[in-house]
Amino acid sequence: MREILGRRRRLLPRWTFGRKNGKGNGDESPVSGARTGKEGSGDGIRSGGRKGRPDMAGAALTFATEWQWPVLPGVALQSHRGTRGTRCACPDPECAVPGAHPFDPGLLAASTDERMVRWWWSNRPTAPVVMATGGRAPCAVSLPAVAAARALAVLDQQDIRLGPVVATPTRWAILVAPYSMEQLGALLYAKDFVPGSLRFHGTGGYIALPPSPTGQGQVRWERAPLPGSAAPWVPDVEAVVDAVVDALTHRGVSAPEM
Repeated sequence: MREILGRRRRLLPRWTFGRKNGKGNGDESPVSGARTGKEGSGDGIRSGGRKGRPDMAGAALTFATEWQWPVLPGVALQSHRGTRGTRCACPDPECAVPGAHPFDPGLLAASTDERMVRWWWSNRPTAPVVMATGGRAPCAVSLPAVAAARALAVLDQQDIRLGPVVATPTRWAILVAPYSMEQLGALLYAKDFVPGSLRFHGTGGYIALPPSPTGQGQVRWERAPLPGSAAPWVPDVEAVVDAVVDALTHRGVSAPEM
């Protein structure tokens, strides 16, 4: 995963990027029935698969063909021998994002082609949906869930319009308009302090989308896109970062460095 971790101002020139090696065909919208905006946190998931399972193929097709977000199947989870739990199916026994990253195919294979998406999920119908961030797709700013909930409350109080917000039990990701490294660098350099719990998913990065199953729990919409809309609107990164950094550093919102 290409992420830029928040750093103190004096460390900004030494950003590092954590990388992961890129080593039923329904078409129901994954946002149907979800509540949007400030009204609630509906996950917008329909059970289109067998035995009430989420319709991963339908979700992937909506993202790729209707919203033009490049997607690919994530590595998924597998039962862990000798325990009742699950682990990531990738070769890394200590994977930091189990089931929520690309592996085979690699990230560069992400596509909006309907035939390719149908073929992937016809072979792996329960695979997580991973979006390649940047380019034609949104980027994202993510932070720990507890701090994110408080930060969103501050954004609402400031009447800052938000687009979709993706959530797992441990982290939330606010989708933002694509940005350049130069744009983000100038934005962060202007801050006296950037909490290390903030992560920036830009070009070359990725996030898992609802209703993907991951090792951190099922991905859901905390703020869902409007049902039946074209590609969802997302705010500029400047508005989100300014408000989130202010919320985390000046309004008593604490966040672990994770």
